[in-house]
Amino acid sequence: MSGTVVVLGAGMVGTCTALHLARRGHAVVLVDRREPGRETSYGNAGIIQREAVEPYAFPRSMAKLVEVAFRRGADVNYHLAALPAVAPRLAGYWQHSGAGRYPAIAAAYTRLIEHATSEHAPLIAAAGADDLVRRDGYFHIYRDAAGLAPAVEKAQALQRSHGLRHEVLGPEALAAAEPALRQRLAGAIHWLDPWSVSDPGELVARYARHFRQLGGTIAQGDAATLQQTPAGWRVTTADGTLDAEQAVIALGPWSEQVLGPLGYRLPLFVKRGYHRHYRGGAGPRLPLYDVDRGLVIAPMRQGVRITSGAEFAQRDAPATPRQLDLAEASARELLDLPDAVEPQPWLGARPCVVDMKPVIGPAPRHRGLWFNFGHGHQGFTLGPVSGRLLAELVDGEAPVVDAAPYAPRRFG
Repeated sequence: MSGTVVVLGAGMVGTCTALHLARRGHAVVLVDRREPGRETSYGNAGIIQREAVEPYAFPRSMAKLVEVAFRRGADVNYHLAALPAVAPRLAGYWQHSGAGRYPAIAAAYTRLIEHATSEHAPLIAAAGADDLVRRDGYFHIYRDAAGLAPAVEKAQALQRSHGLRHEVLGPEALAAAEPALRQRLAGAIHWLDPWSVSDPGELVARYARHFRQLGGTIAQGDAATLQQTPAGWRVTTADGTLDAEQAVIALGPWSEQVLGPLGYRLPLFVKRGYHRHYRGGAGPRLPLYDVDRGLVIAPMRQGVRITSGAEFAQRDAPATPRQLDLAEASARELLDLPDAVEPQPWLGARPCVVDMKPVIGPAPRHRGLWFNFGHGHQGFTLGPVSGRLLAELVDGEAPVVDAAPYAPRRFG
């Protein structure tokens, strides 16, 4: 298939990349071992986080570090056996989270987040996915007034600096807004700009269906078979060998499997996460981020989804869902939570980079090879704008944002 672009990885980022390339007239084949949207993009909290203008930094306060060290909360866990391998990446993450580097990183991150909902909107419309999307925000809920007060100050600062809309709810207002809550909490910040999705995997699947309508092809294949040829790139699919002029690696937490054999050693690591659904009780109207306990409670088509925070471990290590157990216990304090739908929790991995910025752009040492991965917690949010940016770079167009902060060359 001469002149084809092959996109490896059919999560939100890869699917949107393929979609934007197809919109520009490219012959595109989207390759994955599974159907679109069935891996990392399936498992998130389903929030298009327009308010998330600051990436998740490594904790700096001693109190938080002690809490993490003793694994006391649902927000962070780690495997002791994984630390020797992960430690160099965590050290880089720590360094980039410091006051000297973080502001510039956040500024670059913001430039992508600013396009989150505006880039999802036309794809949602074209894919006929409006039934999956709510455009009335979500809540950061606080059990303790001592935590709410500084959060309100921060929200007000973000409204002044970035125009992010929000409302502050006291105990009575929050109880009225979310009558399923069993406790009277200190209050909440209602972020008004984000959108929530009732089935994240299905949204990706509909984007993929729209990609097919534009003439794109979806194939089952093994991205690890990627190899360079004199004319471009070759990958093995269930239908045989596929030759392409250009290739895009959009494999999220599996990107290193393909990068390594090509000689790239980028500072990547994963944060694993868990979720489970509960069906039958009264759930929340909008997603709730329980800030004090580090979990998200989100209404989904499959039931109420409880998600845990970050687990630092090897990507394929056995599951240790203690975080989700803690999250479930915290959620039961707030809601009449019914029995779990799945017999075992879902486990996935977020693809992270030590400087908290995605890797988007041309491979430094291989002609016709492109990277689009490393979006951390926000691949679901940033997939459309990242896909557009990568397609613009492929075509040599003026990019929607300056691509320099995300270029693979920043790592040498």
